Amino acid sequence: MADSKIVNDPIPSKTCVVVGTRPGIIKMSPLIGELESRDVDSFTIHAGQHYSYELDGKMFDDLGLDKPKHRLSEVKNKEFHGEQTAAMLEGIEKILLEERPENVLVCGDANFNLAGALAARKLRLTLGHVEAGLRSDDWRMPEEHNRVMIDHISDYLFAPTEGTRKNAEADNVKGEVVVSGNTIVDAVQRNISIARNSSTVLEDRGLAEGEYIVFTAHREENVDDRKVLTDLIEIIERTTTELDRSVVYPIHPRTEKRLEQFGLREEIDAIEELILTDPLGYLDFLHLMAEAEVVLTDSGGIQEESCILGVPCVTLRENTERPETVSVGANVVAGTDPDQVLTRTREMRQGPHEWENPFGDGTAAEQIIDTVLDDSQ
Repeated sequence: MADSKIVNDPIPSKTCVVVGTRPGIIKMSPLIGELESRDVDSFTIHAGQHYSYELDGKMFDDLGLDKPKHRLSEVKNKEFHGEQTAAMLEGIEKILLEERPENVLVCGDANFNLAGALAARKLRLTLGHVEAGLRSDDWRMPEEHNRVMIDHISDYLFAPTEGTRKNAEADNVKGEVVVSGNTIVDAVQRNISIARNSSTVLEDRGLAEGEYIVFTAHREENVDDRKVLTDLIEIIERTTTELDRSVVYPIHPRTEKRLEQFGLREEIDAIEELILTDPLGYLDFLHLMAEAEVVLTDSGGIQEESCILGVPCVTLRENTERPETVSVGANVVAGTDPDQVLTRTREMRQGPHEWENPFGDGTAAEQIIDTVLDDSQ
């Protein structure tokens, strides 16, 4: 067996940020900005897990970020979790050997985060897991596998809340757990005014504030199951008729593919008050969500963003790794049964619509970079 490689003489304080999907770019954008504002030697790797200009290329423009220094271009052609993760691990490792950073930061639970974390660990670099300690306790979810593994190999676990800190410590992790708050708060606070002032998404689609519902669904346990996807289409149709609201659905490419595969395209296209759009840029989507009456979603990040924005959320899953949103009254976990979802949506429309943001005060990026750089110096 070959000896494991390490990075010889890593450059002190040099920091690598790994991104690979739209949510990861959003959550890492405050960290990238913080590193740049401090003039720290740093660079970004885009691992290429989901790449299209609409899904994440435009994100860098919207967030005012430089394009990633490195991008893996072939990963999007990999179909299965294993080959995708392996391709990203190989590509990220080569870049880290070339760049010689001291620190690597990953965020969340997607495959690219696991690949980045493994590459850093094998090269014996300091690894920080942003958004550590989240648990859905649903072992069917590949995201759950990833987040648990990343937590166990990280040097720093940046937990967004006290609850996530307890989760990590209950798992007997070896790294240092730091309650930092959630960088999504930093991102929303920095960009919501810009979004409201610059986005024309409501005018372009003839929408009035508080008189439409935003819908998103992309997780494989939902859209890869024909029965569940059929139920989701029924939820949209009944929302438009029974609740008398337009539904805006920026559709994910994965869902588009399954609609064609399952022969369901005509069913969703027949819904009169459904506004089906391509994926929106960050500022457009942030504005759209901020002015919605309710959000229906299976996205973890959107559960957080809607909570921060004061917009009620109905989660289209059987569980959530963001229980804080439920505890404060911002979110309800409804599953995907149409009757149950419609009932929960009616309840969330009625309010109350004021709650305390449980994810921190918008200084997460500052705390995370302080921690990483203090250890480097």
